[in-house]
Amino acid sequence: MSLIDDLIRDLCPNGVPRAELGEVTSKPRTIRWANEEAREFQYIDLTSVDPRTHRVGATTTISAADAPSRAQQVVAAGDVLFGTTRPTQMRWAVTPPECDGQVASTGYCVLRPNGDVILPTFLGHFLGSRFFREYVESHQVQGNYPSIPDSRVRTFRIPVPPLEVQREIVRILDHFTELEAELEAELEAELEARRVQAEEFKRRLLLSVNGENMPLQALLREPLANGRSVPDGSGYPVLRLTALRGPDVDVDEYKLGAWDANEGRRFRIEVGDVLVARGNGSQELLARASVVRSSAEVAFPDTMIRIRPDESQVLTRYLFHVWESPATRRQVAHVARQSSGVWKVSQRSLGDIQIKVPSLNDQRHIADALDKFDALVNDLSIGLPAELLARRKQYEYYRDKLLTFPEAAA
Repeated sequence: MSLIDDLIRDLCPNGVPRAELGEVTSKPRTIRWANEEAREFQYIDLTSVDPRTHRVGATTTISAADAPSRAQQVVAAGDVLFGTTRPTQMRWAVTPPECDGQVASTGYCVLRPNGDVILPTFLGHFLGSRFFREYVESHQVQGNYPSIPDSRVRTFRIPVPPLEVQREIVRILDHFTELEAELEAELEAELEARRVQAEEFKRRLLLSVNGENMPLQALLREPLANGRSVPDGSGYPVLRLTALRGPDVDVDEYKLGAWDANEGRRFRIEVGDVLVARGNGSQELLARASVVRSSAEVAFPDTMIRIRPDESQVLTRYLFHVWESPATRRQVAHVARQSSGVWKVSQRSLGDIQIKVPSLNDQRHIADALDKFDALVNDLSIGLPAELLARRKQYEYYRDKLLTFPEAAA
């Protein structure tokens, strides 16, 4: 830090000036497909960007006939791509030379830095910082997938230190990023090995269960139910589909719907409910189970199916593990149907899925054992996941510290 401090003191003794991103960057041109019908382009998908190294991965070939958007942007080497829409929001990359002339689509903000004022990688690191994340969170537009418009990205005021300072910061952060990525890759490989071991243990344990096979619909306190499609509004809360990102339902991931509390409470979730997505582009991710662990005044939407177990027959914790087992996943895959590129399941098809049901006491012992294995692999407070989280927080701390500057007087 001493060299950077010395440079700032010598080169900008009165503080570091700030400028709107729109003042230090320009926009790329947008394709008019009517004039490009005979051409093919390589298409950059931000999901291919490694969030650790910020490098662009594989691209796909597109033409006017299969373009994912009518508003494709032609990028140049050195352009900074920023994800404006979840789930790739906050992901960024600097366009490498081999991607010069390729196209990006909606869901990106493409910033072309003025190289005399701001370096692409310096800009990228700042877009990943806590300062910019807080700006995005306070200026984004709510919806099924919260996003921040390009126009708001470009009004963000960014510190613009001299290029010598930017180069030194980039050198340090790039080196730190490389070291962190190497360590994370090693830890994640070890963590994946642990997960494989845990999955094998779970598979063998569930195969050894003695019990009667029963259809899911016979094990419920209430019938399987779809939620309701609700436009955005200012009334009773309803979950977003993104609330189903893991084993637990994120009850804070909701929008306000255009209905009142009386209507909404007909679809209110309860502790112990299991929610699954009715559709997904990936058959592997279709109808994965998420459990409601905490009480909340929120409804579930029509993109989900609610499973409400009768705990006098089947414990929610046990049902969750059985539902996620290979045997049940094969049944889900068998009843899934594809339409317009999306895999879907229905209440009726899920209701016929067979669940092996041992005694409640055996269910409790099995669920306890599998919960412990899941905690060992996934709990962020212990083991390798905690080490991964600590490394990420360490990088974020030093990055934000390096990107904190005294502001020049207006």
